[in-house]
Amino acid sequence: MFQDAPIYHQLVAERGDVPARVRDAAGSILRELEHVMGAMALPALSTSPLPMRQPEAAPRTALPLPRP
Repeated sequence: MFQDAPIYHQLVAERGDVPARVRDAAGSILRELEHVMGAMALPALSTSPLPMRQPEAAPRTALPLPRP
């Protein structure tokens, strides 16, 4: 990905491969979340999403016009 980017190689040498560490951490969090959510999921909720409720419309009021 960064074969022609010497600055990237310098940063990796100085700071470590931060993008790879972030990907690893994200994958670990995702696996843990899937495990937790799988244990908590109910059959009725896992097959169909909950219906969305439409927000109630706020009453409309006229704005006062500026006086000349």
